[in-house]
Amino acid sequence: MLSARHVVDGGPSGRRAQRTTTQRESGPLATHGSSGVAYRYASALFDLAKDEKALPAVEKDVATLRALLEESADLRRLVGSPVFAAPDQIRALDAVMTRAGIGGLVANFIRVVARNRRLFAAPAMLEVFGDLVARDRGETVAVVTSAEPLSEAQMTALREALAEKAGGTVKLETKVDPSLIGGLIVKLGSRMIDTSVRTRLASLKSAMRSAA
Repeated sequence: MLSARHVVDGGPSGRRAQRTTTQRESGPLATHGSSGVAYRYASALFDLAKDEKALPAVEKDVATLRALLEESADLRRLVGSPVFAAPDQIRALDAVMTRAGIGGLVANFIRVVARNRRLFAAPAMLEVFGDLVARDRGETVAVVTSAEPLSEAQMTALREALAEKAGGTVKLETKVDPSLIGGLIVKLGSRMIDTSVRTRLASLKSAMRSAA
């Protein structure tokens, strides 16, 4: 089972996570906006999942939890606010994860993170975990934000175009942000491509102010 010793200095997985974190942060993942805490915990979960040959199940549960956080503002507040006591956070998250069918390593991981008062960094930990899985498979993660959900045909075309740009396999992660109005924001590895109408309008407004 995953316990606190797997993500703190004292346990063997914790020490391994520290070493691998230093190595990983010197590579492409160093561009990620999260802190070293996120890398350390994500690395511990990734290493343990591989050790126990549970990576597919853990990846599935992580994806489910990320989707829940993306969809629920209340859940994001529960995770991000220091006002809630750890036992209350754990009880609430246990109920959410049970309903969503999330168990095993991921459920225990979240409990450890909550007990260690690091739950505010959980979204970043889950994202880093996804990056580690993708890199382990030789994939580049592309996070695509659009004003409306993309169709399967659009995602296929986009995946092919990005794979050509990346020079290899691309794992596509999609998000919806209606405030973009139109266009896309694509984060391909460390590169950002912003073609959103919102950004173009902001640039136009800035140019008009400068010309006034």
